[in-house]
Amino acid sequence: MPKLKNNDLYFLPLGGAGEIGMNLNLYHYNGKWLMVDLGVSFERTLGMDVIMPDPSFIEERKKDLLGLVITHGHEDHIGAIPYIWHLLRCPIYATPFTAFLIRGKLREAGLLSQAQIIEIDPGDDVILGDFDVTFIPITHSIPEANALRISTPAGVIVHTGDWKLDTDPRIGAATDVDLLKSIGNEKPLALICDSTNIFSEGRSGSEGEVKDSLIELIKGQKKRVIVACFASNVARLQTCLEAAEETGRKIVLAGRSLWNMSDAAVHSGYFQSNKNFLKDAQFRNLDRHKVLLVCTGSQGESRAALSRIANGTHPKIKLEAGDTVIYSSREIPGNEAAIHQGQESLLDQGINVITDYDDMTHVSGHPNQDELKDMYDWVKPQILIPVHGERAHLREHMAFGLAHGIPRALAPRNGMLINLSIKGGPVAEGTVEHGRLAVDGTAIVHVKGEHIKNREKLASNGAIFITLVFNKKNNVLIPIDITIVGLPDIGQKGSLLSDLQYIVQEDVNTITSKKPKDDDYLQERLEQSVKKFINGILAKKPIVSIHIVRHS
Repeated sequence: MPKLKNNDLYFLPLGGAGEIGMNLNLYHYNGKWLMVDLGVSFERTLGMDVIMPDPSFIEERKKDLLGLVITHGHEDHIGAIPYIWHLLRCPIYATPFTAFLIRGKLREAGLLSQAQIIEIDPGDDVILGDFDVTFIPITHSIPEANALRISTPAGVIVHTGDWKLDTDPRIGAATDVDLLKSIGNEKPLALICDSTNIFSEGRSGSEGEVKDSLIELIKGQKKRVIVACFASNVARLQTCLEAAEETGRKIVLAGRSLWNMSDAAVHSGYFQSNKNFLKDAQFRNLDRHKVLLVCTGSQGESRAALSRIANGTHPKIKLEAGDTVIYSSREIPGNEAAIHQGQESLLDQGINVITDYDDMTHVSGHPNQDELKDMYDWVKPQILIPVHGERAHLREHMAFGLAHGIPRALAPRNGMLINLSIKGGPVAEGTVEHGRLAVDGTAIVHVKGEHIKNREKLASNGAIFITLVFNKKNNVLIPIDITIVGLPDIGQKGSLLSDLQYIVQEDVNTITSKKPKDDDYLQERLEQSVKKFINGILAKKPIVSIHIVRHS
């Protein structure tokens, strides 16, 4: 790792630079580190439900870590805390709504009594060493989203977190434009900025507009209405409450995360109580034209409520032809196939499906191009560092910022150590250790670990397991035990199994004639032979496992 200059200010993303989600950002000044956000990825793969950034770099320097500052309560910003915090054991700073969600996660992980969570009111600041951090209220699709003003002797940074500009957010405060403009008068060094919607022109739209549209849609339905949305969108839940009141329906919540968010909203004063929400067990007792069900699963998550409703496995909720499902969400990249599969299942059952392609059922929580230009005009940064986007988003955002008056920009990669203080910078001064961890069952593993590589290979190439049993005279017993997993039963002379039985027997005889009892030699040569044969007829390179048993 390059030697850090104490009087220079550095930015180091370990997650969120090159992908949407999995945010972990570090700032360094005068020998100390400040962490911003600690989230999970939206990706799901090979049985691993949670993927998150590898914190090894900062774990090795945890004595110099001043604290973890959280911009807002979305999973891609707080979801890794219950898995990683015990490695860092630093104080956590968050506004009340987000702190409530974090406490719930740490409680489930058995860490709540060990963690120090400091609540900061929106608009207030906290001083951590040479870092003076101000929480700036900004609108997003969850209450109490914050941009951060991070002031150091080397300059001021504005770290936007996830944001948009919404004049009618429905829940929570509007963006503090005056504070952003006042920061612009300080001539801040850099803007670290959300890139999610860089390809979208105009503005992202308002929750107030969605409210009007959803209420009209729900009024037009005669049977059950189901609204699938992101659980964290408390403003959307408020809209559904108002729609239920206007249409004479009872509102039912299905999905644990929806109840967690409504509890957080009550705790933080955004809802008076949960008394208007019914549990999913009461669904079957309500008349069809009197039901408004709000559920999780808009992204096709296999265990979420809507997916189980669509495939008929939900124990308490059954839909019928003529009911209507409204997707009040957008498709997160990578989830398209799962979402469409669920929608097709609903349509096959005669259930109406309405998405944001059909009507205004959703607005994004991220800034379109005109909102980005407003942010540039208010903050007036010398440097733009785009984050929270795939590689194409970051490059486009960098070009967009340069074209709209920001003097300098750099599109980072995870692990890139960026010096923001060098004249004419920013300058990438090297790459530090980074990567991904995953929760695999109850274990936390490296995504590039050997057993995950074998799982990937098994998924694409299959496996062959061979057991050789030798008698006292060193003859292999026939038939040889062979198990084939994940490969088509197609051989040269019939079945793959019969071909392998013959080939393995011939090869064992040839190999043991040279080295009769060298098991390592036998395993190596036989594995090579089987792989070569399978590759020749199936163009596959399976895992081959050979077990040798000898009777003495």
